[in-house]
Amino acid sequence: MHTVKVIAGGFALLGLLLILAPRLNTGGRHPVIFAMRLFIPLWFVASVINLIVGINSAGYTFLQEAPILLVVFGVPAAVAALICWRFDGRTR
Repeated sequence: MHTVKVIAGGFALLGLLLILAPRLNTGGRHPVIFAMRLFIPLWFVASVINLIVGINSAGYTFLQEAPILLVVFGVPAAVAALICWRFDGRTR
């Protein structure tokens, strides 16, 4: 259940960045592309923090937490990459 909540948190961050995308400094790119490229490293850091908390607080080993990290990071990051790819095709 915790994994689902963390993934939902990732989608919440993704949605927040999509809402804020028009206000972000894009450096000449489409704001949604900029937001998705900002999301991926932010979400990776949050996912690694979740891994560290799982190891230190819950008592799991790194090998037990590593597959969870892949799922927790991978699902929202894949959606962000898909959105980025979709919008990148429209700007060319």
